[in-house]
Amino acid sequence: MPYFDAASAAPLHPVARQALLAALDEGWADPARLHREGRRARLLLDAAREAAAEAVGCRPDELVFTPSGTHAVHSGVSGALAGRRRVGGRLVVSAVEHSSVLHAGQAHAAAGGTVTEVPVGRTGAVDPDAFAAELRGPDGGAGSGAAGSGVALACLQSANHEVGTEQPVAEVAEACRAAGVPLLVDAAQSLGWGPVPEGWSLLAASAHKWGGPAGVGLLAVRKGVRFAPQGPSDERESGRAPGFENLPAIVAAAASLRAVRAEAAAEGARLRALVDRIRARVPELVPDVEVVGDPVRRLPHLVTFSCLYVDGETLLSELDREGFSVSSGSSCTSSTLTPSHVLRAMGVLSEGNVRVSLPAGTTEADVDRFLAVLPGVVSGVRDRLGAGAPGPGGGEDLVVDALGKRCPLPVIELAKVIGTVRVGGTVTVLADDEAARLDIPAWCEMRAQEYVGATPSPRGGHAYVVRRLS
Repeated sequence: MPYFDAASAAPLHPVARQALLAALDEGWADPARLHREGRRARLLLDAAREAAAEAVGCRPDELVFTPSGTHAVHSGVSGALAGRRRVGGRLVVSAVEHSSVLHAGQAHAAAGGTVTEVPVGRTGAVDPDAFAAELRGPDGGAGSGAAGSGVALACLQSANHEVGTEQPVAEVAEACRAAGVPLLVDAAQSLGWGPVPEGWSLLAASAHKWGGPAGVGLLAVRKGVRFAPQGPSDERESGRAPGFENLPAIVAAAASLRAVRAEAAAEGARLRALVDRIRARVPELVPDVEVVGDPVRRLPHLVTFSCLYVDGETLLSELDREGFSVSSGSSCTSSTLTPSHVLRAMGVLSEGNVRVSLPAGTTEADVDRFLAVLPGVVSGVRDRLGAGAPGPGGGEDLVVDALGKRCPLPVIELAKVIGTVRVGGTVTVLADDEAARLDIPAWCEMRAQEYVGATPSPRGGHAYVVRRLS
């Protein structure tokens, strides 16, 4: 069964398995003790730290291991903010950061801080100039501005976890250097593929993203960065990750990181070719599809596309039935019935969203079978939802009542009737589904119709007005 969800968790690398088993025998003792077993464990921990630091591009004493990538992000954000509290309480992040960064920002805001989200373009990348503008002080100049009012920390992912777009880390890092603001880079998705560009101050990552065991993260803090760990601490991991180290998992994580980085150039080129094939063929095979994310500046193994008139949960279930494990940022697969914050920030279609992220070793035959299966699966889901059936005849203007209907039904109802009104006429869709706010404008762009706007509806939700242009 092809597993196409490596961006969530990559399969355990063979080197990680070997290292884990070996370390279970040799690394069970407390590395803080001076006896023979403790010294042996300390040697394994030191070797793992050196290997990970080499891959990250930092000094071994700048890197600590944490219980997860999320823990690394939370510790990095809170420690850097606390270390620079005299500078100010502003945190600047991109609008498409991983939820761990956004959750850390919410905690900072709840404690009285300020969080500024830098918007992204339709490919999912920030504009370095826009990011730099948010780093300037209240007087518009570079630096922290008035005492206590400046930017304490900036956060930018190296590559997006949902659409694969690489961020302009080098350019933003230079802007942060000029403004005197430390930059934390969430490198979880990209670290296995290569080093992060220079200029960052803090870096976080997670082993299960590159084929290491779950439950191991890493946090690197450059020397000279003001950092004050928050919460109770002890003498382990420089006081930044208290508690007994999971040494076998740490050894396996470092060994697998070294292994995947040695394979990255060749395997990345091979997977990029397979992803290029998916990007090109899906719009040819399936009508009404939008491939999202940057087509060039992206991770080699990841592609995301959204299908109009499709229930995302059903689509993923049907693909699973056909033997393909994929994931989605669609509101139709979310327990909250709200679109992914990444897709929302990009302004792209969210319904019927499919993320394909290929693990190492994926074959051309696996991809070809996926491309053969996908059109029938999408067509079957659309037929069940009545997406192809025309609506009743209209006239000048129409009002479609889609209140209480969930993604993708409001867009399906719109599509059924748009051809029945005169050119220049309007269709008003009444909808209380949060996804409609994103998907109706996206549908208009895909179908060359005019999105007029939305106003609150007296019956709840919003009235979305679309004018027929063709």
